[in-house]
Parts: sequence; C-alpha cells; structure tokens
Amino acid sequence: MTKRIVVAMSGGVDSSTSAAILKAEGHEVLGITLKLYDDGLIQGKKGACCAGIDIYDAQIAAEKIGIPHYVFDYGSRFKEQVIDDFVDSYLKGETPIPCIKCNQKIKFLDLLRAARELGADSLATGHYVRKLDGILETELHAGLDRSKDQSYFMFTTTREQLDFLQFPVGAMNKSQTRALAVKYGLEVAAKPDSQDICFVSDNYKNFIKMTRPSVNIAGDIISKDGRVLAKHEGISNFTIGQRKGIGISSKEPLYVIAINKKENQVTVGSMCDLLSNALTVRDINLLASNIADRIECVVKLRSAHMGSKATVSFSPDRRHASVTLHEPYAGIAPGQACVMYDGTRILCGGWISNEPIY
Repeated sequence: MTKRIVVAMSGGVDSSTSAAILKAEGHEVLGITLKLYDDGLIQGKKGACCAGIDIYDAQIAAEKIGIPHYVFDYGSRFKEQVIDDFVDSYLKGETPIPCIKCNQKIKFLDLLRAARELGADSLATGHYVRKLDGILETELHAGLDRSKDQSYFMFTTTREQLDFLQFPVGAMNKSQTRALAVKYGLEVAAKPDSQDICFVSDNYKNFIKMTRPSVNIAGDIISKDGRVLAKHEGISNFTIGQRKGIGISSKEPLYVIAINKKENQVTVGSMCDLLSNALTVRDINLLASNIADRIECVVKLRSAHMGSKATVSFSPDRRHASVTLHEPYAGIAPGQACVMYDGTRILCGGWISNEPIY
C-alpha cells in the first residue's frame, strides 16, 4: 500500500538512502532537514550533521531522488533542549549524551509532530535499528550490523512513537547502504559518518568555556582518602574514567573516579577504584510492557560497551531501578545511559544517577 512518508534527511548517506529506498517502493516521500545550529559553530569540523553543507547535501539528494525537500529551523529548540542540557550536565559533574537528547527532544518529538501535521503515515530515519512485530507489541531491536548499531541512542523512544517510525536501513550493513546509494546515484555515497557531539568544533572543554565563560570554579583534586593532590579549574573539565589531562605526576596511572559538584572536588585513583558492580537508574522509558519487578538481562552502560549481564530491580512504578552487574565494570558515569536488552531487543533504558533513587 502506498503511504505518505516523511524522511528525516540529515545530509548523510543513511538517511538519503532511506529516502531513495522508500521512493523506489512507490511511496509518496517528503524530505525534511532540520537546521539545528549556526554553521559557524562547527566551522571546519569533519563529520558534523545538520549544518550548512549537510543541508545542501540533503537538498541535492532529494533532487536526485525526485522528492520535495523542506528545511525547518529548530535552532532555538536545539540550543534549549540539547546544547544547554549538554553544558549543564558537565557542570553537574555528569557525562552527557547529546545524541540521545536530540532524538528524545527534537527528532522524535518536534519532527514527529511536524510529520503528523503534514499528513504523513510514518516518519523514517536512517538509524541502524530494527522495528519488529512482537507477540504483544511492536519491538525495537538492535541493527543487524552490530558495528553500526544505534539502539543505545534510541532507548527514549516511546511505544507510541515506535509505531509511527520506520528504519529502512536498519537490517543492512554499512557497505550495503553505500552500495545502494551508488545504485541510486547519490553523491553522498562515500560521505563520512557524523560524529556523536556534532556541534562541538574541537573539544567539549573549549566549547563549555566559550558557551559559559564564567561558570568554572577552581577546586581540589583529591585522593580517595581525602588528601589534596592538586587544584583544578572547574569540574566540567573532567569525566569519570578520564586518564589524560588530570595534571598530576604519578608513578601509577591516575583516573577520575568521582566528581562531587557540591564540594567542587574531583577524586582520582587507580583503575581498580573505577570498578563497580552497582548503579542506580532514573527516568526509565519502558519499551516492553510486561516487565517483572526483577529481571535478568544484558545492560549497556556506554555506546561502545558490548554489554554486561545484570540483575535489575525496579521501583513499583517502573520509573527507577537498581542494577547489579554480574561482573564489575570500570567507569560507570552519571549522565550516561543504562539500556537493558533481551537478546537484541531493547526492554527499557534510563539515565545513570549518582544519587539514591528509593
């Protein structure tokens, strides 16, 4: 059946190929590109997205495919919901993931709403995830190409949103996607992939200094037993697990093992001090409706983490959970996500917290 489908076109090969696939299938396809920030913000950065050159690439791809293309300026929303949140998280001693916030607050909220207003039957993206029909409900699964799988970044997708979404390249590997782009004559066929922090031009520390020049306050770098080892110029310069740039000479490698916003302190220690098997998770989004109070599953704690077996105990309302890993993991960081899987299926996910939740 022919459908009207809006495709979120970032200017990259994945979303452009998704639009071409759907057009070839006979659907009425409309391409939308979001302008999310000033071109000057990421001038000279390779692998960005949703900037000037990317908008141009999306327009050229849409013209080649033969579909209408629209550009929506969401710059103010992106600054408020993603960039400001990114900076605020570092200032709280967290390690944020802006791609997830962009999916949650912009792409699958504002853009999905725009697609509905355009009378679309669905919104398609170039994410490497799969939408499968389950026995009880629609399920979200990891992409078949595990090296490109983006399911970790998609845990905030609601079940209602999932029913409206399509992922045309989710069951492909990257080489297949690029081959199709060549077949359809798309100039972006060999374009490099976008990077995680698309709006940061060099490094996040300089970006924070530029964005909030007066917020960093000097404080102490301490050992785990409380000894003052050195001074720092602001906790936003540090993340859990960081080794380089601490500024302390030591016979043994030192790592950031804790960040205390209240005391404005950074604690350093050995790799062993980073190991932990317990964490708390807040603001959980359920993609499976029949989750028990306590489950055994695999959790991912970073986007590159291959996964760890864990026991998860949920609060009565399923909004929070305590997680016990079967094996210790180095560098559990507040602000990162804990995403829970049954095989390739996402059951739920939430944000790692540094405070007790219940």
